[in-house]
Amino acid sequence: MPNVLVLCEYASLNGGERSLLTVLEAGLSNRFRVRVAAPPAGPLADSLRALDVPHVPLELHAPEGNRFDLTECRRRLQQVLDATSPDLLHANSLSMSRLSGPLAAAGGLPSLGHLRDIVRINRRSADDVNCHARLIAVSEATRRWYANLGLDSQRIHVVHNGVDLRRFRPRPATGYLHRELDLPSDALLVGAVGQIGMRKGLDTLLAAARRMANEQPKTHFLIVGQRYSQKQEAVEYETSLHAVASQPPLAGRVHFLGLRGDMADLLNELALLVHSARQEPLGRVLLEAAATAVPVIATAVGGTAEIFPGGEAALVPPDEAGSLAVAIQGLLADPAARREMALAARRRAESAFDVARTAENLADHYEAVLRTSP
Repeated sequence: MPNVLVLCEYASLNGGERSLLTVLEAGLSNRFRVRVAAPPAGPLADSLRALDVPHVPLELHAPEGNRFDLTECRRRLQQVLDATSPDLLHANSLSMSRLSGPLAAAGGLPSLGHLRDIVRINRRSADDVNCHARLIAVSEATRRWYANLGLDSQRIHVVHNGVDLRRFRPRPATGYLHRELDLPSDALLVGAVGQIGMRKGLDTLLAAARRMANEQPKTHFLIVGQRYSQKQEAVEYETSLHAVASQPPLAGRVHFLGLRGDMADLLNELALLVHSARQEPLGRVLLEAAATAVPVIATAVGGTAEIFPGGEAALVPPDEAGSLAVAIQGLLADPAARREMALAARRRAESAFDVARTAENLADHYEAVLRTSP
């Protein structure tokens, strides 16, 4: 059984890390001996321990949080490669793909890189990423983006993220969030899930909420997630969200819940999930909401239309608070339409995003890289 080393830069559990853990649970480890190189402590390390996945410590950031320079990062990574001698290297992000590509090429190590974000890269970065034998994009939109920026289109293959259809499934709402937040039982909960940052467009959601506040007095908005960036603009962005939420007409009706470990249950409590992102390669929470049969309103950006190609969600333009408010009000006023949309989304998740299929597809790409490597 070939040995695979997966590279993860951060200790946190964001979409890329959660997607990796999900495919490991779904059977990837049945075909390969997988080890994960990641920071020595944190939520990712804890999750790897819980799954009994071997963890190789790899720290690329100084104690104050700054990343080491490229030369030092590559020196540290090379030490891990020398100590583990993997048969295949899987860089689980664009950043790790850039870092590891030249090392893998120089050492003759079969490797692939995972493209999970849609961000701009320069020519030098593209050259480094192109050192991998194969690249995996999470959506066709992601593949097109990077092909246009200089990545070798012949190397890029699309493998959609998957979702655990048993864990995320339709369940009757229990009202536990209403009780936790001390809300009346007839309050309608509209949720937004993801990192708190400008890319997620939460300012647009709050602007839409302000527009509809008087017409929807029973609607409450839940923001689930936290800010990771320490940049001043990110701190100021989060502060501005809290300022808008604390003043009329939204005071008392926007609830910041932070990170949650109960997403599979929490989604079932929502009347709607709203995803107002400005860019989204393939939103993990959208897959989870579809599997849970929660009606979704999302911006038509990135790979979102690949998740919902046939009316399984309401898609609106990004940065248009008016359009978003109209869509939210329309669905909240039409329970039958919400039910129909939710069932269609579940069928879509079953047909296209079962994580067992994702694990098989990724394993097939592993085998293809090993088979075609010198």
